[in-house]
Amino acid sequence: MSSTGSSTYQGFTAEERAAMKDRAEELKKTARRTTAAEKAAGAERDVLAKIAEMPDSDRVMAERVHAVVTANAPALAPKLWYGMPSYALDGKVVCFFQSAEKFKARYATLGFSDQAKLDDGPMWAAGFALTEVTAEVEARIAALVKQAVS
Repeated sequence: MSSTGSSTYQGFTAEERAAMKDRAEELKKTARRTTAAEKAAGAERDVLAKIAEMPDSDRVMAERVHAVVTANAPALAPKLWYGMPSYALDGKVVCFFQSAEKFKARYATLGFSDQAKLDDGPMWAAGFALTEVTAEVEARIAALVKQAVS
């Protein structure tokens, strides 16, 4: 890419700016909560509230993902991360749900950070497109989150 000014780069998208604002607000909320129990309860309330705000198609999937993750990986603590429901171990995000609407994508995403223990040789999946959460998908998510924290 040359520096002659011919680039069409315009900076962050509106969605990216909104995600950064979400993250700043999440950090402020967390700082206002004083005890560990208050932080944990508040974080889960925040996640459930964010899920409730989603359009129906994303909300239904996010509710199922939340239920599967919390049931199968109880060591993971729900928290918001850039405005997305996420699940952390010792404060570090292991996995997250990104609604399709968040970045105007055609599908939602279940993503895993480098904290997830999903390593499988020199290459492995760290993100999964979701269009529906069926019983088969729930079983696959359960296996992934169990492996991620193993």
